[in-house]
Amino acid sequence: MDILDSIKKPVDKEINEFEKHFKENVNSNVPLLDIINNYIIRRKGKQIRPLFVFLSAKLVGEINESTYTAATLIELLHTSTLIHDDVVDESYERRNHFSINAIWKSKIAVLVGDYFLSRGLLVSVTNKRYDLLETVSVAVKEMIEGELLQIQSSYKTVINIDNYFNIIQKKTASLIAACTKCGAQSASIDATIHQKMLEFGTNVGIAFQIKDDLFDYQKKGIIGKPTGNDIKEKKFTLPLILALENSQNSKRKHIIRLVNHNDNSSAKISEVIDFVVANKGLELAQKYLIEYKTKALDLLSQFNDNEVKESLINLVDYVISRNK
Repeated sequence: MDILDSIKKPVDKEINEFEKHFKENVNSNVPLLDIINNYIIRRKGKQIRPLFVFLSAKLVGEINESTYTAATLIELLHTSTLIHDDVVDESYERRNHFSINAIWKSKIAVLVGDYFLSRGLLVSVTNKRYDLLETVSVAVKEMIEGELLQIQSSYKTVINIDNYFNIIQKKTASLIAACTKCGAQSASIDATIHQKMLEFGTNVGIAFQIKDDLFDYQKKGIIGKPTGNDIKEKKFTLPLILALENSQNSKRKHIIRLVNHNDNSSAKISEVIDFVVANKGLELAQKYLIEYKTKALDLLSQFNDNEVKESLINLVDYVISRNK
């Protein structure tokens, strides 16, 4: 049994049942749409977000029909955003497979993304869980704001740390926070618990994004070199921001000019990475990651010890300690 199977154990039956709910909610009478839906379903990822929903629900109460509604709503809207992201980014690959827009072109991909969005709205309205719809709608709003803030920030020569955390809280953490809050809402009427689980998910999401940003500066793949994708895209993520704050003014100005220059040579990537390493950008970013992980686990410590809580703790470790 691998670690993810072990984490799923307290809600294994419910996760399997969820698969049926999800498939039922994407069925259509349009043959082309069904072909695309089947393609998406066969290539779905590890379903971390539904797992957060079910474990959060079981932590605070009993899993029920509303929990399935919450997980289905989250997964439909998440899938919608992924499809739309691939169109916006002109990305032709998703999880080592062709993206929807790569096979069926952008117009169809946008419509399929809209279809998943509408099905998500319908599943919540049909089941009269307007509170879940509100929670997820707020998250989607935050995600869009985060994306636009990041685009706006790309016009600047450098981004400061406050703007960075504002962006990742909106862009990444808001959806994981919606998972944990929706799970709690489906199983408990206690608003205090809902808020705790929202904060728990927010802290996990921020730590998750910091981990993602660290990957860009760490060895990976067959050649054992960092990809430097964020550097190529002129993104000032946490390791680089902290390294800049920790460096001398003359060197700082040189690195900022280098990152903003339209040159994606291996020499540029190596120089920026060496600068970040030398100025403790990775070490300092790792401290922030641990800080947000600790905040998340402190919130979990307020709940009774059981196998569900243990699985949530292990799930936090899994998403933050992952190697890809």
